[in-house]
Amino acid sequence: MPEAIGCPRRRGLLAIGTAACLSMPALQARAAAPWPADRPVRIIVPFTPGGSTDILARAVAQRLGEDLRQTFVVENRGGAGGTVGTEFVARSAADGYTLMMGHIGTLAVNPALYPNLPFDTLASFQPVALVATVPNILVVNPKAVDVRDVAGLIRLAKSNPGSLTFGSGGNGSAAHIAMVAFNQATGTSMTHVPYKGTGPMMTDLISGQIALTMTGGPPALPPVRSGQLRALGVSSLTRLDSAREIPTIAESGVPGFDAVQWYGLVAPAGTPRAVVDRLNAECNRILQEPGLKRRLEAEGAQFSPGTPEDFARLIGSERERWGQLVRQANVQAD
Repeated sequence: MPEAIGCPRRRGLLAIGTAACLSMPALQARAAAPWPADRPVRIIVPFTPGGSTDILARAVAQRLGEDLRQTFVVENRGGAGGTVGTEFVARSAADGYTLMMGHIGTLAVNPALYPNLPFDTLASFQPVALVATVPNILVVNPKAVDVRDVAGLIRLAKSNPGSLTFGSGGNGSAAHIAMVAFNQATGTSMTHVPYKGTGPMMTDLISGQIALTMTGGPPALPPVRSGQLRALGVSSLTRLDSAREIPTIAESGVPGFDAVQWYGLVAPAGTPRAVVDRLNAECNRILQEPGLKRRLEAEGAQFSPGTPEDFARLIGSERERWGQLVRQANVQAD
């Protein structure tokens, strides 16, 4: 009975099988498509807008998008000292479409500050590229604190223990840890005022609600240049090329003081090596472009091109160094 062989049910199964076979080349082509192929790439910033992490992420996203001809979207996911956004990235698909602009706080300080994190900053991420190192700048509101150099601040702090207030983007943030290191190095005591991000902290500093901070160049230099804040010192061992007039803290009476922030792209662990290598090459290239270099150097950023392995070693060594400081000073999370 020939008609039975070509019954509707069998014809349907044959049609499905034929369609599946015909669709295989398309599926294989999609799987093999070069990255980034079919959708925007997200760069997660685990903090509120306005801080150094956000500023650097947006500058890098813009140039990567232009060169790779794909949309790079910066998405702010703040909370719990950066751990909310960091966990989101750690749990994201390792396909190259979710990245994070990590920094010293999220990748090196938080493991000691939050001992029960549901991820590991070494095992849960694939370092991609170190974007920049950003020396902190010790700045004061001149209307709130009438000092003109680091030595004057130390004298004032020692004569009035606990009376000076310094702000940061939150407990355990890079600014907080830098000031803890400064207090330890100088034998001073100042009162910490944590905020939910660098942006609101800078607003209150400029208005005189707090006296000082030590934070990265991108948020600090513009109000210094406008005269709203006064810069006392730079936290690196060498002066900033873009602000040679600001002495280092080390040359201002605190020998060897070095507390530099750093920022870099990381991806979820398991991200294809081809994607990591391409992103690393693109980042190293755009960071040498005169336009972007001038733009970010003017805000205190210094570039350190290198391999993913170089960045991984930095994360490991900094995690050990700052973790020890957090434990010694008994720094507590929010």
